Amino acid sequence: MAIEYVGTLSAGDYLLLRRAVGFREMPRRQAETGLRNTPYLVAAVDAGRTVGMARILWDGGYTVLLADVVVHPDYQGKRIGSEMVGRILDYLRSQMEPGDKIMISLEAAQGKEPFYRKLGFEERPSASQGAGMTQLLTK
Repeated sequence: MAIEYVGTLSAGDYLLLRRAVGFREMPRRQAETGLRNTPYLVAAVDAGRTVGMARILWDGGYTVLLADVVVHPDYQGKRIGSEMVGRILDYLRSQMEPGDKIMISLEAAQGKEPFYRKLGFEERPSASQGAGMTQLLTK
């Protein structure tokens, strides 16, 4: 297995990976729009097959959302997720100037908190930050 890490991802592969790990279904139009508005992403490819993805939404300043960190179940436990998140963190560091600070937020899938903890993320609530919260809008 020789994983290649690339900066592109098709909407079809995005939807296939989401489905493989049980994430919510969404219309292809939404996937295409979301990917088009993603400033940076990493996809893991094995012999032409996309087996992982991770992306950020970033305002260009202080706030980053780490989103859609997904590794196909057949490839989990092989450090692909850690590599993709590491590449994203390296990218963000490369964009910083002295004195800059960037707050990276994420919504961990239930049970995945230890994965993120190993990468330096802190669970909320903590002594310094309140609980993370979400709201799902549907139509």
